Amino acid sequence: MWLTNLRLSLILLVICGLAYPLAMTGISGVIMPAKASGSLITDASGKVLGSELIGQSFTDPKYFSGRISSIENNAAGSGSNNYAPSNPALIERTQKDLAAFLQANPGVKQEDIPADLLTNSGSGLDPHLSPQAAEVQVKRIAKARNLDPAKLRKLIEEQIEDRSLGVFGEPRVNVLKLNLALDQLG
Repeated sequence: MWLTNLRLSLILLVICGLAYPLAMTGISGVIMPAKASGSLITDASGKVLGSELIGQSFTDPKYFSGRISSIENNAAGSGSNNYAPSNPALIERTQKDLAAFLQANPGVKQEDIPADLLTNSGSGLDPHLSPQAAEVQVKRIAKARNLDPAKLRKLIEEQIEDRSLGVFGEPRVNVLKLNLALDQLG
């Protein structure tokens, strides 16, 4: 009896652990090669700038900043601290991040800051912001780059991605793509 179970386990191990993943990798590489390779964004010379699926940390005031990441946007392992809203560590971290954001963005009122600028996503890797979270940073970036705020608002509008399949999620802006488009502005 145990020999039959062992053979069945080995057969399933080969099918489910080797054959199926290799087949899916091969099929996805043929059907959608860019997505199968990690949705990498490259410059004109082919240098990888990042992935459209993984958030990056932008600290320069000339760029839009993304969401907070408790794992420093390290794609080797995703996750967050999963603190309850009443957890003192979360409250302390949020207050610290709020103060830093207000200092970097003078003139922005606390109540105007969207929650996604001060909260983790479930994975800690979310590359998107709400359009409102991008909008609240316009004044700082316009000043740092000596640009007309209306140009920045138009750029944000051009970068808004609609709901997935028209129903899933909310309209959003990919921060890396937005910052690359910002560099194209000058």
